[in-house]
Amino acid sequence: MTDSGFTFTIGSIPFDEEYRPADNTRITTNFANLARGERRRENLRNTLVMIDRRFNALMHWDNPTGDRYAVALTILSVALASREGAGDAAFPLIEMLHTAVTDRTSGVRSDGMVGNNFSSYIRDYDFSVVLPDHLKTGQGGEPEGFGELHGRLFQRFLQSDVYRDRFRKAPVICLSVSSKEVYHRTANVHPILGVEYRHDQSSLTDRYFAKMGMTVRYFMPPHSVAPLAFYHVGDLVSDYSNLELASTISTMETFQKIYRPEIYNANSVAAERYQPSLTYQDYSLTRIVYDRQERSRLALEQGRFAEEHLMRPHGAALRRWSADCAL
Repeated sequence: MTDSGFTFTIGSIPFDEEYRPADNTRITTNFANLARGERRRENLRNTLVMIDRRFNALMHWDNPTGDRYAVALTILSVALASREGAGDAAFPLIEMLHTAVTDRTSGVRSDGMVGNNFSSYIRDYDFSVVLPDHLKTGQGGEPEGFGELHGRLFQRFLQSDVYRDRFRKAPVICLSVSSKEVYHRTANVHPILGVEYRHDQSSLTDRYFAKMGMTVRYFMPPHSVAPLAFYHVGDLVSDYSNLELASTISTMETFQKIYRPEIYNANSVAAERYQPSLTYQDYSLTRIVYDRQERSRLALEQGRFAEEHLMRPHGAALRRWSADCAL
């Protein structure tokens, strides 16, 4: 990002039983929220076991005892620093997860998927500050230029030497389906991704990710009960191996079972015409403790944090660069 006056850096930390969120970590993030409170170690241990078991269930061939593979997770923290003031601390821009898979039979360790979870302070700012302020004026739709700065920053990050020197492929972000949409089952079936679903119109989240250069497809993996949304660059099916796809499904479906059990730990499978709901009562709970109400409340606080520490001091410079740069 040589022409912008800003530079990217990537830090990393293992997501394991010893993980403790850094001070600048968004505490609404899936993995950070689990690592707090009295049962943090038990939460982390149970989550990692769920991920391993789900991965082995997906990669079941030549795996008779269902424990051939072990999944390791690394938290990637992307920061944005301004070169104008050497004393300014870098701002925490994005957090994602990188998976790695060890084959216990051969001893080979392979790269899994980068992306998976997606955490962004600017997205909190856009959705928790900018959008509500716009709607309070009585105007419908989206604010002018909504998500454009965030999208350009993300695409510039993927084009940067910092990213390309470390990762061979673009990230895949895996999210929950929206309770506001209706999804229709298709005849297309992939051995790992499962049954494809589609819906008729793009959501606000779809349009936001489109500005990041990402498109979306919806698949319900084998033995799942609801489809997941896979935001990707390029061809989701052709560009990634079964191992890479299984690593993101096992990781993100586990998080969704914990945080949205009404959808992903439901006791019935999504129908041919499917509309998710967080009001359904026919579901099972995991034995993992979390505070969903706290996660919702803190999104606004973290949006205000981005407003104070990034958008006010650097927003004008970032917008000038965003308007002038060519992607």
